Amino acid sequence: MHKDSSLVAVVDDEESVRKALGRLLRAAGFNVDTYASGADFVQSLQRHRPVCLVLDLRMPDVSGFEIQQALTRSGHAVPVVIITGDDSPDSRERALIQGARAYLRKPVDETMLLDAIHTAINSSPAP
Repeated sequence: MHKDSSLVAVVDDEESVRKALGRLLRAAGFNVDTYASGADFVQSLQRHRPVCLVLDLRMPDVSGFEIQQALTRSGHAVPVVIITGDDSPDSRERALIQGARAYLRKPVDETMLLDAIHTAINSSPAP
């Protein structure tokens, strides 16, 4: 497993969101891996670790909260930026308590997302 200094992972069950975010992040100079499910993302951690994870909260099978918990349990210190259509105060508080660096509501403002990713990466401790 190696850490790619420009790899951002996107986990969202909506294909259109994955494609749009992939295009945006590539245009901003990042390498991007996209995943339709949290399980696929967690499996990928055996091969490489991204510098940031853009994570949807509400997905079938494995929720964004469960992915955050899995990262914590496994010791993978990947900074997380939450994107969600469900902007409830409880969800926001829970995501931030579980270590999310940012919590953004869909549809996501591109500049805010890029700023959040840069902030998350730059505030991460060195591995």
